[in-house]
Amino acid sequence: MELNENERIDDLGLANLKIIQNEKKFCFGIDAVLLSDFAKGIKKGAKVVDLGTGSGIIATLLCGKTDLGEIIGVEIQKDVSDMARRSIILNNLQDRFKIINEDLKKIDTIIPKQSIDVIVTNPPYKKGNTGIINDDKNKLISRHEVECNLDDIARVANSILKDKGEFYMVHRPERLPEIITVLKKHKLEPKILRLIQGRQNLKPNLLLIKAVKNANEFLEVQNTLVVYNEDGSYTDEILKIYGKEVK
Repeated sequence: MELNENERIDDLGLANLKIIQNEKKFCFGIDAVLLSDFAKGIKKGAKVVDLGTGSGIIATLLCGKTDLGEIIGVEIQKDVSDMARRSIILNNLQDRFKIINEDLKKIDTIIPKQSIDVIVTNPPYKKGNTGIINDDKNKLISRHEVECNLDDIARVANSILKDKGEFYMVHRPERLPEIITVLKKHKLEPKILRLIQGRQNLKPNLLLIKAVKNANEFLEVQNTLVVYNEDGSYTDEILKIYGKEVK
């Protein structure tokens, strides 16, 4: 596989899958891995959309963790979507994983309405006018709501999801009130919430949320997931998520 400048191939440690990343741009973190594990109950043959797929990491992991039928990654940045396409070829996933290089706000004019079983998304966490603004366009789009916001994502999800279709997202706890408000506005009923914290004595810094289109109200709050032990090693649950042996 031919690589462009600053690109590398990383082994994902799952089903011989690999991913091409550009070390000068936005590389995936633990949030993508946690989201793929959170959504691993996707049913066999499901049609899935990954909104803002980036390098395609979540979609690639889901191809290894589930028996989904097809996953479509939507990515607005052409160079990033081209990199994801090369990862698809590298992994021989052409029959299961497709890329659409388009603004996700327009994707319901391309993907038929009410045709998708599951949506996954790892969206920008910060509002467009908050935090440190990165000069690098790729990192700016990945981290800040400059190309889309929560409302855009929820609206599109409602449009293309089937009735009772599932929506999985990773985000930040400080935006939980807004997340729940926006999801409910677009008939995506929050059903499962899990908080993630770095260590036992730290505040949560990530959340995982599952919503279901047109579902009844009932929210299950799961036990908080702790990433690190006090000695800095991964907890047993994180090791299992990464497919590592637990001693």
